[in-house]
Amino acid sequence: MTLDADFVKALEDDYTRAPITPQERVMLDYVVKLTKDATQVRRSDHERLRQAGFDDKGILQITLIASWFNYINRVADALGVGREG
Repeated sequence: MTLDADFVKALEDDYTRAPITPQERVMLDYVVKLTKDATQVRRSDHERLRQAGFDDKGILQITLIASWFNYINRVADALGVGREG
């Protein structure tokens, strides 16, 4: 969590150009791939996370949190939460 508005904006604009660590970049690359099409996630993606310093528990946590946010956002979208009309 951060209150740094510039950092948040940099992430929103293009996380690949934001001032993040290499480990954070690997994690976000994985989360984006998972979000776009989880069927495309391969063992090589998990191995890349391991090489970046994440253990199996960390990989599971990243996967669960990203998947939960994807799920809850889809539910909210389907029900029109936050939309007018």
